[in-house]
Amino acid sequence: MTKRQQGFTLIELVVVIVILGILAATALPRFVNLQTDARIAAVQGIAGGLRGAVGLVNAKWQILGGSGVTSVPMVGANVTVTGTTGFPTGDTAGIGAAMQCESGTACQGNAIDLSANPSTWRPTTGGAATCQTTYDATTGVVAAVTTGC
Repeated sequence: MTKRQQGFTLIELVVVIVILGILAATALPRFVNLQTDARIAAVQGIAGGLRGAVGLVNAKWQILGGSGVTSVPMVGANVTVTGTTGFPTGDTAGIGAAMQCESGTACQGNAIDLSANPSTWRPTTGGAATCQTTYDATTGVVAAVTTGC
């Protein structure tokens, strides 16, 4: 009668562990970088939303007659605009209303600061001066900074 093998040898187990270690070492850096990519995507998403809101408000301002119009009715709220450019003002009644923000410090899961021009829009997790979107109410320019995300 022949003797049947009942388990794995120590060498077989070591080989399997080494192979798993090599696979983990090559796959781990790909998963670690996902948080940075997510923050960059959040900042770019905020910028896209702001650009869309500014464009819609400005287009409606022009339709209403342009110069002199200081309030533009949009879905859900009236947006305060500058009478000469038609860009939403940088406060809660302007860009905050255009973006349908829930308060002057939070907007759709993002931390915002509307107290200065340009106003800042940051992801609540990982947002900083080098990972944010800014809105300049004077020129209507939206800029995304993602160097420190």
